[in-house]
Amino acid sequence: MVNKIVVSLGIALITGMSAQAQSPDIRAVFSDAEKQTRVMLAEIDKAKEGKPDLVAPRTIEQGKLKLVKSGDWTSGFFPGVLWFLYDYTRNTEWKKEAERYTADIEKEQWNGGTHDMGFKVYCSVGNGFRLTGSNHYKEVLMQSAKTLSRRFNKTAGVIRSWDHNKQKWDYPVIIDNMLNLELLFAASKLTGDRSYYNIAVSHANTTMKNHFRKDFGTWHVVDYDSTQAGKINKKTTHQGYADESTWSRGESWAIYGYTMCYRETKDPKYLKQAENVAGFILKHPNLPEDLIPYWDFNAPQIPHEPRDVSAAAVMASALLELSTYSKSGKLYRATAEKMLTNLTKSYRAPIGSDFGFLLQHSTGSKPSDSEVDVPLSYADYYYLEALLRLQKLTGSKKLY
Repeated sequence: MVNKIVVSLGIALITGMSAQAQSPDIRAVFSDAEKQTRVMLAEIDKAKEGKPDLVAPRTIEQGKLKLVKSGDWTSGFFPGVLWFLYDYTRNTEWKKEAERYTADIEKEQWNGGTHDMGFKVYCSVGNGFRLTGSNHYKEVLMQSAKTLSRRFNKTAGVIRSWDHNKQKWDYPVIIDNMLNLELLFAASKLTGDRSYYNIAVSHANTTMKNHFRKDFGTWHVVDYDSTQAGKINKKTTHQGYADESTWSRGESWAIYGYTMCYRETKDPKYLKQAENVAGFILKHPNLPEDLIPYWDFNAPQIPHEPRDVSAAAVMASALLELSTYSKSGKLYRATAEKMLTNLTKSYRAPIGSDFGFLLQHSTGSKPSDSEVDVPLSYADYYYLEALLRLQKLTGSKKLY
């Protein structure tokens, strides 16, 4: 039923698009991205003076470029941006910069105090390995997966997310954690160790059971009882508007995560789940005409609420991959192209501005009044990933 709704919606959407080209000029965007990233590199050097432990840009805070340590969950995205520039241009300038910034993240392979190993290491080292085949990068990926796997609780069936705020949660798992499974799938193939695959599948299955409402909107945080199988303490939010609302970036993590899980397992239930999430997004009455979502689908002051460009970038990248698996592929690709066209036209930072970030108008955590209407490194990362995916599809090439 969901697919029928989505397809009928898609016919109208695609018809409305036919009057104008919906694909961004990828060559021009990457040319601009190179210029902006050179600005960023210069700004990083200035911001790092006397602060050698800061390794990567995250956002703009109080008018200044905010850099983070390697342990921050966002540390791997800028190295990933550099790898994407190398991927597109094959310019050794970007390869050298990518290697330099990736080296700063590698020590995180031993950091067992976080679930964000995939974000940090796979987005940086993983792209490095994909593009170079480096044995060193392979070793880092395998150790990172080994470290991450220790956060898996067999009783709960999931990988623990945060260690902080233990007074609020027993065993919290956030929908974002779906993105870290890609590292485990990769490690299973690299090592031949099926346990990594099994952990990823257990986490995906348990999340699918507990993180979704009947309409396929997501809860942000599910607090498990780590001592009693199947027991849930509570379902809440940390970055969304309310416990029962649907945080937009959480929904983007969901569609991306289950699309990736289908790629890695070919289990049809993951494809169906990704399509169901796509249905929630595309038919939601609060999705703006330009397809760039507000920070929460249920935010109370829509249309006078901040957008979240990072959510749109993640959605666009996920929809492009989903388009290669689904019978609704034409709709998903058309939607992703429209998202990318609108991001490119209306949400990019002018050359030389914003310390070199590519996109403006993302929202990190509105309830905390943190990183609202600012550039964010992960928005840039998924924007470039989506553009690279679109380029491959336009050239009739496989994504994987």
